[in-house]
Amino acid sequence: MLKRIFLTASLVLVTALCSAAWQGESDIPRHHDGPPPRSENLAPIMTPDQIKAQGFMLPQQIKAYEMAAKVPNTLYQMPCYCRCDRSVGHESLRSCFESAHGAHCSTCMQEAIFAYQQQKAGKSVKQIRAAIERGEFQQVDLSKVASIR
Repeated sequence: MLKRIFLTASLVLVTALCSAAWQGESDIPRHHDGPPPRSENLAPIMTPDQIKAQGFMLPQQIKAYEMAAKVPNTLYQMPCYCRCDRSVGHESLRSCFESAHGAHCSTCMQEAIFAYQQQKAGKSVKQIRAAIERGEFQQVDLSKVASIR
């Protein structure tokens, strides 16, 4: 229980730090302007079981990977405002979920969950990207994602 509280508190802190960094940036992180070409050999999105095997057990971590797997081509076209394009060379939000990076980062999780929800609501990729660029993903409350379908 104490471990779960610590992990949740850590995610809140990372969100605050990333949000502060995001608000100071005027340029858009790397992303793709269209879906991946069929010829591109992309790494798969990690499965919830793979994430659990690495010790990530919080519901928001598992749910983010479940949702990312349902909208990988959309995530391919989204920027990631944790700035992982600069720190680890990611090409889009999709890159965050090809590894455990997304489970470490509340910004990545919020963006992926937001993109999934928006796509499910019938929004286009262009509309979703514009909303992410406006920071609307920050409305996602990671403490309440377990109930999202």
